[in-house]
Amino acid sequence: MFTRLFGKPKPDTNALSTLDKLNETLEMLEKKENVLLKKAAAEVEKAKEYTRAKNKRAAIQCLKRKKLYEQQVEQLGNFQLRIHDQMIMLEGAKATTETVDALRTGASAMKAMQKATNIDDVDKTMDEINEQTENMKQIQEALSAPIGAAADFDEDELEAELEELEGAELEEQLLQPTTTAPVQYVPAGRQQARPAPHKNTAEEDELAALQAEMAL
Repeated sequence: MFTRLFGKPKPDTNALSTLDKLNETLEMLEKKENVLLKKAAAEVEKAKEYTRAKNKRAAIQCLKRKKLYEQQVEQLGNFQLRIHDQMIMLEGAKATTETVDALRTGASAMKAMQKATNIDDVDKTMDEINEQTENMKQIQEALSAPIGAAADFDEDELEAELEELEGAELEEQLLQPTTTAPVQYVPAGRQQARPAPHKNTAEEDELAALQAEMAL
């Protein structure tokens, strides 16, 4: 009933306050333990003094009080151990709660994102994109279509005429003579050298002179 009226308390705040309280209690127990240890040590010193003074009864009383202090120290040690155990469990529970809370927050965020982009909206968006793409394709086809006199041309007739031209060109190439020797190209600087002038021998010179005398 109180939970419905005032709401659930925040686990994180409660855990922190509880840990603070346990730490305070632990410090208080440690202080008491130190005080008791000092008292026990003081009783031991008193017992030694009474023993030197041959007061056995007083020395025994001091040792009894020391035992009582030691029992209290042991009891305080058990209390501290339980507090440590409680703190460890509380810190583990706090870590678990924080982990679960983080996972819950992530799940809520993912759920909100899925609501913002449900499958119906995605399908609608894709349909719009496809429709716009198809419209653009039709517009481009309309712009590239021939208009005016070019629109009356028969594509099949043009193809047949092109095939006739290609056949005639091939036939003309086959009828050309193939005996024409190819013109050899001589690179510049490598032209054929002219033959050197013939130099007459001595005998040829004598024969030429004899022929000239006979002609006279």
